[in-house]
Amino acid sequence: MSIDVYWASGSPYSWRVLLALEVKGLPYVSHRLQLQLQEHKSPAMLAMNPRGRVPVLRDGDYVVFESLAVLYYLDLQYPQTPLFGRNAQEAAVIMRVINEFQAYTESALMGLVESLLQGRPPRFSGEMAEAMHCVASEARTIEGRLSKGDWIVGDNVSAADLAIYPFIRLVMHCLRRPGAEELSARLLPAQVHYPALANWLLRVEALPGFSNTWPPDWPALP
Repeated sequence: MSIDVYWASGSPYSWRVLLALEVKGLPYVSHRLQLQLQEHKSPAMLAMNPRGRVPVLRDGDYVVFESLAVLYYLDLQYPQTPLFGRNAQEAAVIMRVINEFQAYTESALMGLVESLLQGRPPRFSGEMAEAMHCVASEARTIEGRLSKGDWIVGDNVSAADLAIYPFIRLVMHCLRRPGAEELSARLLPAQVHYPALANWLLRVEALPGFSNTWPPDWPALP
């Protein structure tokens, strides 16, 4: 039985799952959905995920959605190249780091991304200033972790890396849009502001199969 994954280009949640499949070396059938055409709301998709969101993964007769649930399922079902650590303590740290990112950073980051993608004036004031502060604070936290090792948690790539990487790349992609120069200068180039994080990005992008996950409607990897 094959693994089918339903995803959308540029969705950080979809990207997590594609990265996990590639890191684990699992064969899968890719189904890219066009969100602007509402393909994720089709009857077939709603039958698998009534919330009408991506990603969705189908493994034989089993269907799982919500990106972290998908990663957890893949790790238990296919334990080679574990993503949630090699012991209980490491697994707990990985989950804690992911939960911290979700609780304290993800909402602000996605709000910033939405503002930039919708062409709102990217002035460093109000809610956008607060969002940039939150993103910069998390970047410093990740920088501190990466100053002690190659990966966010432990000595190997983990679900923490795969869960956070797509969001960092997404915000960097959006900050390169015309008109975002004032905001961009506060984070980019990453090699200047956050050198350990910048090198970590390169390590993720050197993982086997990474090129298969790069959003197809984005410019080539910088």
